[in-house]
Amino acid sequence: MSEETYTLPKVWQWDKESGGRFASINRPIAGATHEKELPAGEHDLQLHSLATPNGVKVTILLEELVELGIEDAEYDAYPINIGEGDQFGSGFVAINPNSKIPALLDRSTNPPTRIFESGAILVYLAEKFGQFLPTDPSQRAECMSWLMWQMGSAPYLGGGFGHFYAYAPEKIEYCINRYAMEVKRLLDVLDQHLASNTYLCGDEYTIADMANYAWWGALVLHNIYDASEFLDVASYTNVVRWAEQIEERPAVQRGRRVNRPWGPEETRVVERHSPADFEVAPAD
Repeated sequence: MSEETYTLPKVWQWDKESGGRFASINRPIAGATHEKELPAGEHDLQLHSLATPNGVKVTILLEELVELGIEDAEYDAYPINIGEGDQFGSGFVAINPNSKIPALLDRSTNPPTRIFESGAILVYLAEKFGQFLPTDPSQRAECMSWLMWQMGSAPYLGGGFGHFYAYAPEKIEYCINRYAMEVKRLLDVLDQHLASNTYLCGDEYTIADMANYAWWGALVLHNIYDASEFLDVASYTNVVRWAEQIEERPAVQRGRRVNRPWGPEETRVVERHSPADFEVAPAD
């Protein structure tokens, strides 16, 4: 623990950057910082995103829909560079006042429909195309429960554990211990459930799996935050099995590449406009 004791002010004031990897783009106010129109392609569905876990949720679903042969699910995907503040451009703020990726514009409606928050986008697309969301009331409730569980748990993994373990300017034992404990509890919730279920909703692959895989799959298979050993993720064998099974799906492999400007060239599809954009095979 730090030897210095923080004295709480009566009223918090933003008078300096907080430090850490994303300090230069964090601020306590909303709204656009600059004028910038969004690009637009030929399809009705226009996605503006980045291949972070929240972005990958949506591109996986879109690729799954395209793979089913649903022509109206074809989409254009443009990158939003959050490190450079693209999310604060006027065009993006117009479709997501919260300035977070992903954001989707559906131009098949009049007027066009904007959808922000990754979970809301998943539900919108699943309902629009009648796929990956059960219609039976009980199964739908189970799917929505696991989807909301993911949306509630991700801040503990990313904003809590990931921030203090990987991004904060100093290692604070209390914070890391607090969030590591919660992440491992959440992993155990998944692991116990998946011990007797192929997918989160039994034998049916749904948007709940896509959403949870994007975060927990990144943790147990791809060493997000370089924390695999620290969290002993290999011990959650049911979660690993489930994530590996999902990652074998071709649509999932494609979805992980969309709006990805980092990594080996063969893993990137920075902009996506058609299936032809995936012609370069991904590396193992």
